[in-house]
Amino acid sequence: MESSNVLNFESFKNKVGRFDLRERTCLIPEMNRLGCHLLAASFRSFGIRARILETFQGMDLGLAHTSGKECFPCQITMGDILHFMKQETDRLGAEFDSDAYVYFMPEADGPCRFGMYNKYQRIVLDSFPGLSGLRIGALTTADGYSLSGIIEEERVTDLRKSSYVALVVGDVLDRLLWRVRPYEKEPGLADLAVEKCLEYLVDTFERFGQGLQFDEIFARLEAVVREVKSVMDPEIPPKPLIGMVGEIYLRTHVKANQDVIRMLEKHGAEVVNASVSEWVNFTSYERYRSAKTGLRFSLKQFKFNRLKDHLKDLFAYGGDLFYQEHRQRQIYKRVSGLIDLAKDHKVSHLEDVLKEQDLYSFDLGTEACLSIAGMMEYVREGYNGLVNVYPFTCMPSITTSAIVRPLMNRFKVPYLDTPYDSSSQPGRESAVRTFMYQADQHFKRHGRHVIK
Repeated sequence: MESSNVLNFESFKNKVGRFDLRERTCLIPEMNRLGCHLLAASFRSFGIRARILETFQGMDLGLAHTSGKECFPCQITMGDILHFMKQETDRLGAEFDSDAYVYFMPEADGPCRFGMYNKYQRIVLDSFPGLSGLRIGALTTADGYSLSGIIEEERVTDLRKSSYVALVVGDVLDRLLWRVRPYEKEPGLADLAVEKCLEYLVDTFERFGQGLQFDEIFARLEAVVREVKSVMDPEIPPKPLIGMVGEIYLRTHVKANQDVIRMLEKHGAEVVNASVSEWVNFTSYERYRSAKTGLRFSLKQFKFNRLKDHLKDLFAYGGDLFYQEHRQRQIYKRVSGLIDLAKDHKVSHLEDVLKEQDLYSFDLGTEACLSIAGMMEYVREGYNGLVNVYPFTCMPSITTSAIVRPLMNRFKVPYLDTPYDSSSQPGRESAVRTFMYQADQHFKRHGRHVIK
């Protein structure tokens, strides 16, 4: 592929947005591996040709077409899509048509650079004449990641429900792996068991996702939990419990964060990472919260012509949030009788935590809302150390660090910042070892909580 300097900015309007996926292959970047594969399976159950992009194999392309000022996830996803397109061009030759694909790259409003990924990547893709037909499917936090427009309207709600359940089940699989792996009977057993079960659950969502047959899905999830739990050695004593937060891509993308959870486990940790579904809940909560604020101001200012829209949003996003939290509780309740997995914090409770201690405001937005409050809850629950994972120069995560680090010093809870870019950090393992020594001392003095 050879790039051109001719750019067509009209493609921002025509080739970035929502597109009907029934006639094109949907390309989904791999962020958290387990949840993304289940999400793709859910899409396929509705007749969408969804594929997960191979990740981190195109880093040379990603770095070649970025300046270094972008945050690390932009470089990774840029490389992933260019690598895939190059492979498809080589495979199909003259039959290759970039118009046959939609690249799934959501966005967020606010100050995070994530909101500009798809715009910048549109410019890069347009610089390759053979890739200008590739569309970018840009779902947005501005409407709570609505799926309207990508399939028939009457099936949008069902697709959204099935996709959300897929993400929660992916979170459970992740937490199951992190719960079992530090206590496995032989090294590698937990990873092998989860990989085997992932294939089983992918088939489950392809078969039962469209019909919203969640009882079938949950029954199979219970079987998976039993199988993975069977590789635990009950004779291994509890280990220091580490809570992880941070930027959603870096904290869940194993290669991007240089497998930091496995590194922590190597030095004696059991880790609980913030979930993907927590972020989805947060976007729904933010829209619900915004609708309440708009309704209140409209009443105060006697702008009654806007009341209808605010009320509509209030019920729509409130309904989304209610459904999400209900399904989350239901799924964790099904597995909690089999194994003690950490549950997600309710987003409204996290806002209360920030208000009570006057630490930060949801009015400012960004993932800092979740990270700061999440770490305060980890402390209250008796975790033995906290880790903040984020892209180098990430503003929300640097804000988080500035607020939380002095608090952890006061509480005498070990804390570690782990920023990442495309380079390898020579002192990384030394920093993790030092942190884990401190966490082990905390564990010996205070013990650890029982997961509830």
